[in-house]
Formats: sequence, structure tokens, C-alpha cells
Amino acid sequence: METITINPKIEQELDAEIEEALSPTRILMLYNDDVNTFVYVINCLMLYCLHSKEQAEQIAIIVHQNGKCDIKHGSFKLLKPIYEVLLEYHLSVKIE
Repeated sequence: METITINPKIEQELDAEIEEALSPTRILMLYNDDVNTFVYVINCLMLYCLHSKEQAEQIAIIVHQNGKCDIKHGSFKLLKPIYEVLLEYHLSVKIE
């Protein structure tokens, strides 16, 4: 039987992809605040979460009425950069 060897770099990349695929789904949650305007929040959601204008408007309304709304789902690795950018722009967000 023939032994197959895999390039260590490729094996490491495959392991990272498998880990990402198997990691639990997280939620990026946006919370209401008394500082940011609807327009500002909507623009941030469109720019950094790539939501359509309609999605961003609906999220802004839900956050205003309910105090929070999930804005993105995915792995921690996927959500962390979005989370950090939204924090920099003074939105109240949390990865749950």
C-alpha cells in the first residue's frame, strides 16, 4: 500500500478550514442606545454588515422597539472583525 504525504502547510490550512466549519454558530447582536441616530445605524449596517437598505432599516426599527436584534450569524472568527469595526463606530454590539 502506498503512503501519501501532505504538505504540512496545506495540512495546516485544511485543519483550520475544518475547525472553522465545525465551530459553533455565534450571533452578532446589536443593542439599542440613546446616542446614535437611525440614519447612522442604518449606514453602518449597510457598510460593514453588507445589509441592504431595507434590511438595515428593519433592524434599526427592531432594535429601537425591542432593545436588541441579531444582525449577523456565523463563527466567532467571521464575526469578530465586524464586531470590532462596529465598536469603533460606537455601536453597542456583542457576540453571543
